Amino acid sequence: MSSVPIHGNYHGYYTKRPFFNDERLRVLPSDLFRGSRVLDVGCNEGWVTCEIAQSFGARSVIGVDIDETLIEGAWRRRRTVWSMQAPTSRNSMTMDTDVVSHGGSTSTHEHRTQDPEPYYFPASCEHEFGSLPIPPSSNRGKDSFPHNITFRTADWVRTPIPEDSQLYDVVVAFSLSKWIHLNEGDEGLKFFFRRVFEVLKRGGTFVLEPQPWESYAKAKRLDHVC
Repeated sequence: MSSVPIHGNYHGYYTKRPFFNDERLRVLPSDLFRGSRVLDVGCNEGWVTCEIAQSFGARSVIGVDIDETLIEGAWRRRRTVWSMQAPTSRNSMTMDTDVVSHGGSTSTHEHRTQDPEPYYFPASCEHEFGSLPIPPSSNRGKDSFPHNITFRTADWVRTPIPEDSQLYDVVVAFSLSKWIHLNEGDEGLKFFFRRVFEVLKRGGTFVLEPQPWESYAKAKRLDHVC
């Protein structure tokens, strides 16, 4: 992978723009991700991916990026976010009820889920004492953070990943369309949209961040650096 971010794969992008709550997520419906399978295409170092998995009730979140180094950083980000989360307590648990149909009859299943409190501990704790170990999924449930998130290195536009076969409720593409357009042209962008359509469940949601035309000029200059 070239050190020049011709795919928008900026290293240290979020460390230069530190935030706890991504404002782009705040303009979306508050229940969009709850209970959903989510794909974050072009996830960079996983800051937004982790926030969706931890704070928005997603059942599972897959982050994919073309840059292997960024994906390594995303796994580290998962560990960091987990280390800063408040400890589990009985007071932070809520009861959810699922209604399941069985051939015309219905039954209910109640289970406890945790409403996590992110950024309970300051970042200095991890810097001084190191990251906390990830507990077994049997302790927290595979649908709870940090077990409801995974990352993959792939050129997703051209290369399907195993998780695609199960389809997604939501596909997110933040700050991505410009880079596909610059590298693959109009046909590449249309192919990307077809890929999204193929992996979305019926009635699913595609969240695309538009990138203004004037932002292309700076990105295009990267071609001359290569």
